[in-house]
Amino acid sequence: MTDPIDPQVTLRDQLRETGYIADPALVSSLHLMRVLEKPLLIEGEAGVGKTDVAKSLAAIHHAPLLRLQCYEGLDAHHALYDWDYKRQLLAIQLAGKQLSNSNSAELKSAVYSDEYLLQRPLLAAIRSPEPVVLLIDEVDRADEEFEALLLEVLSDFQISVPELGTYTAIHRPLVVLTSNGVREISDALRRRCLYHYVDYPSAAAELNIVKARLPELSQALAHQVVNYVQTLRQSQLRKTPGVAETLDWAAALIGLGINDLTDNSDAIENTLTCLLKTREDRDFVLRTKNNTQNDANSP
Repeated sequence: MTDPIDPQVTLRDQLRETGYIADPALVSSLHLMRVLEKPLLIEGEAGVGKTDVAKSLAAIHHAPLLRLQCYEGLDAHHALYDWDYKRQLLAIQLAGKQLSNSNSAELKSAVYSDEYLLQRPLLAAIRSPEPVVLLIDEVDRADEEFEALLLEVLSDFQISVPELGTYTAIHRPLVVLTSNGVREISDALRRRCLYHYVDYPSAAAELNIVKARLPELSQALAHQVVNYVQTLRQSQLRKTPGVAETLDWAAALIGLGINDLTDNSDAIENTLTCLLKTREDRDFVLRTKNNTQNDANSP
């Protein structure tokens, strides 16, 4: 008798095939997300791979990825739905000659129909005839009022359009919410979600990520890249480089034909733009490098 297949092991391997190296805790959270049909709130610093979780899920399930990028001032018109007012006005104008002889209620019903409804990501996910992955990205950047709009969606997976009625999801979407910690998420929203925190990876984990995403990178250079970035993260930087920056830097080195960083300080200095995103951080790293060189050359 063969041993039963562990669904979490299968999920881990599927994520790896998409280039996403997930730790056991994240794999478990994603498995429970599917079993319990609950949204997953993922928090962590920028660039640690939160958004890529949703992209990998979409690839695994061969499902469309619907993304709602949150920002301050986001409202129902941009998140749920809106009406195509220009086409509605045109329809009213075309019916103007017959308006006196027609039922105004029928005209209102005609212009407030599905034909003129503009679906935004949330309504599109609920009404989709096929399973989808819904990414609500950087939800902490939206106002607290926007969270109230999410509660009906994430509680019952339904959205009410007063003119047309209430839509309930045919297939519950796989929902991933991400947060960089800009603003504290409300308890009401947290209660409706599973939770996982993505931290900066260990050196071993980051090395596996680099190998998975950039298989053409040599073993030696991959170790050098990861070790350098891991050291940078121990510094007092304003913007700590994430995994995304590590991958960008490694790809840049490949593109420049650099195979070894040993005694090649120019290669590092000329490509710091991939890792450091503020003038203060660049000046700090270069100053530290110069001080180290001066100490080494001093008698």
